[in-house]
Amino acid sequence: MYVRKNPYQRVGVFVDVQNMYYSAKNLYRAKVNFVKILEDALSGRQLIRAIAYVVRAEEPLEQTFFDALEKAGFEVKVKDIQVFPGGVKKADWDVGVVIDMIRLSTKLDVMVLVSGDGDYVDAVEFLRNQGHRVEVMGFGPSTSNKLKAEADEFTDLDSDHQKYLLTAKPIPKPSFKRPTAR
Repeated sequence: MYVRKNPYQRVGVFVDVQNMYYSAKNLYRAKVNFVKILEDALSGRQLIRAIAYVVRAEEPLEQTFFDALEKAGFEVKVKDIQVFPGGVKKADWDVGVVIDMIRLSTKLDVMVLVSGDGDYVDAVEFLRNQGHRVEVMGFGPSTSNKLKAEADEFTDLDSDHQKYLLTAKPIPKPSFKRPTAR
C-alpha cells in the first residue's frame, strides 16, 4: 500500500554504516554518500532523529569520518570492535539498532532503516504489526529479499547508485581469453 509522504510526518533514520560501507565497497569499490541518503530518506519530511551506527576499528581517518557524519546531521553511536581468541573480529549493531527503533517508535510516524541486512526482518515485521511505517533503503543486489518484502517501501539505491556514492568505480566483469587452437 502506497502512503503519501508529507512534510508533517516525523521521521527517524537508522543507518547500519558497516552494512552500507561493505555493500558499496563490494559492489562499486566506492564510498557511500550518507548526506544524500539522509536527504532522500527524509523526502521533505520532519527529521526527529538520524542515528549512524559505526564500529571503531582504530583505522586512520576514522574519527574524521565520524565527525563528517555528525556534521551531516547524524547522531553517531560507536561500538569498539571485539577481537576473539583465534583473531576473529566482530562488532555489529543489529540489536542496538532494533532497540533504538522500538524505543523511538512512539515519537515517529516513519522509521527509515538504511541497511540490507536480513537480520532486521523480524524487527521490521514486529514494528509494522504494531502499526508503524518502516521504509528500507539499501543497494538492491546486497539487500535481503525478505527485508525488501517486509518493508512498507524499499528504495533501491542501486537504481541510481552514482547519486549515493562518493566515487564509483564499477567492478569489471572477469574476462576469460579462450586458448586459441594451434
